[in-house]
Amino acid sequence: MANNELSGPMVSIALAKYFKNKVNEKSLIFIFFPETIGSITFLKKNINKIKKNIIGGYVLSCIGDERSYSFMPTKYGNSISDIAAKKAFKKLNIKYKQYSFLKRGSDERQFNSPGIDLPVASILRSKYGEYPEYHTSLDNFKLVTKKGLNGGFKVTKEAIKIIMKDVIPVSRFLCEPKLQKKNLYESLSTGSGAHDSSKILDFLQYADGKNNIEDISKYIKQSIANTYGIYNLLVKNNLLKN
Repeated sequence: MANNELSGPMVSIALAKYFKNKVNEKSLIFIFFPETIGSITFLKKNINKIKKNIIGGYVLSCIGDERSYSFMPTKYGNSISDIAAKKAFKKLNIKYKQYSFLKRGSDERQFNSPGIDLPVASILRSKYGEYPEYHTSLDNFKLVTKKGLNGGFKVTKEAIKIIMKDVIPVSRFLCEPKLQKKNLYESLSTGSGAHDSSKILDFLQYADGKNNIEDISKYIKQSIANTYGIYNLLVKNNLLKN
């Protein structure tokens, strides 16, 4: 089954080769395992480490034909992986069909399960179960083409690049830090913008590893420029994790 079983590993290998020689601020991991039993086994052995370090990710399956593009979001559809994939499709001017998570069927099932709750979506061409050759001997290299694989590669590469470039702040502290120790209350008394201690605390509330600067700016009702100002101030004062 070329599209269902082979296209994902083929595109993943091409992505690994592409990013291997790039200077990346974040780490990439490519995982190969059989569907369902493989992901469950991997998560059982690695869940604590993975949950601590993962920002986002994609399951790649059925990504080698030329008929369409599809996207299976995470459970709530609002993760960094969801946003990056949609931005990638838009940047490349690619029309795609977004499915409901209720139509899930690959390993996004396991990564989004209760207690796992990882921001892993799926990027596909024709979705599993939605094309006539699915699970038949006709799912072969007449269906999967170089052009089809290259299309899947391009959109996934772009989504990964967006995640890699994203600034995703994480607070170093549980609960609110004492800003007086950093002399932030004394020097930041204007009551607005980046020099507003209440906005610093607002920023830290959303610096949970799930939001980028754009997200945080919307939550705390500040401009992107002011939000970056707060971010730079927090980095300078060692209030965010590296």
